[in-house]
Amino acid sequence: MSATETRIGGRVQRLRRAKRISQADLASALGISASYLNLIEHNRRRITVPLLMKLAGYFGIEPGELVENDESRLVGDLMELFSDDIFAENALTNQDIRDLAASNPTVGRAVVRLFDQYKTMRDARRRGGDVVQEDGGYHPATDAVSDFIQENANYFPTLEAAAERVRRDVDVASDSFEHGLKTYLFNVFGLNWRSASLPAGIARRYDAHARELITAEVLPPESALFAVAHQLGLLAASMEIEALIEAGNLGGDAPVLTRNALASYFGAALVMPYEPFLRACQETRYDIERIQRRFRTSFEQVCHRMTTLQRPGLGGIPLHLVRTDIAGNISKRFSLSGIHISRHSGACPRWNVYSAFLHPERINVQISQMPEGQRYFCIARSITKGGYRHNAPRRHLSIGLGCHISHATSMVYSDGMNLADPSQTVPIGVGCRICPRLDCEQRAQPPTDHRFTLNETDMAESFYATARRGL
Repeated sequence: MSATETRIGGRVQRLRRAKRISQADLASALGISASYLNLIEHNRRRITVPLLMKLAGYFGIEPGELVENDESRLVGDLMELFSDDIFAENALTNQDIRDLAASNPTVGRAVVRLFDQYKTMRDARRRGGDVVQEDGGYHPATDAVSDFIQENANYFPTLEAAAERVRRDVDVASDSFEHGLKTYLFNVFGLNWRSASLPAGIARRYDAHARELITAEVLPPESALFAVAHQLGLLAASMEIEALIEAGNLGGDAPVLTRNALASYFGAALVMPYEPFLRACQETRYDIERIQRRFRTSFEQVCHRMTTLQRPGLGGIPLHLVRTDIAGNISKRFSLSGIHISRHSGACPRWNVYSAFLHPERINVQISQMPEGQRYFCIARSITKGGYRHNAPRRHLSIGLGCHISHATSMVYSDGMNLADPSQTVPIGVGCRICPRLDCEQRAQPPTDHRFTLNETDMAESFYATARRGL
């Protein structure tokens, strides 16, 4: 039987690690050598259809669930970094970049990490600041954490198991989750949880000496509850969290941020248990507001939890999530849908995650099409954080969530839309510097692979649109 071109190495590796299986044991179960499995996991060998079926059966998932988009994501990251001005004279083509990602993804990812370090150093020098680590190097910790979460498909089974274990004890303590949580904290850790006035900007305070956990009295109930669940993650799942950080081989400041992210993951899994939450998503067709009310959580908490439903054989639809502020700074990015989210710069202004700021508190729906032709179903809503005190500053953010167009009907927000109608599709890109759409009137920069000359005869609405471009 012929071999399939599908590259599933990263997905196989994540599933194997999630089950804590060695390469030798998995290879033995599949009837191949450990060295051959290692080549498959690094996308250096094609996989035959019979072997694909064996892998799917071993992990208890459908063969289609093994489809991996790691290479396309790597291509996007490489195209973005090679669009930087320092590479202007290298004349690299898109095909050169695709060849690198396909032939040696390990080197490609190393190039991305190296550029991350260079960019951090360059930006610090421009600011006149200093972000040198103790070892004298530079490390963009935020990108490292995003990569760590992406590499694990934002699914951490050991934390799910820990949260389920704690949730069972909490539910036994009381019919009320909040009261049960208070009882659990006192019985297991000797902690008294109470709300009180805290200094501005402090949401939670853990006083180990006084054995107190204090949440700010001004917090909304869902925020206070999540703050407690986050702290409980640091206490009840510390071993699991440290094991994940060690396995991730993270350096610099990344372990600190990763510890915070994993504690948040535990908190979400505790407040929104996996199987009940997945059932709620399926029953309501991912109706975020209904799920909010069921679990008494926030819009962002529900969206983020939806992206973690990747249990083999019991998964949700593959989603992407992005969070940006009103200035275009992306503070969260994750993609299982296949859509590429900008790594170092703002995304496309045509994307509804930005236009959502124009319609506060309303869910905005969009069918988005990338330059390569892939279409995605995207929803976005602006949210406000802070402002819990008189004259306190507020943060205005936008949350974007979406899936490949093939999964759109699984979401209630697609009702009433003609998903096949081209007129309802909005062309978007990753960012202006690598977007090939030359006729876009919202261009902020010319694409790096074209020379720019001024057309003095025809004046376009945008300085960088086609009418002002000499090609």
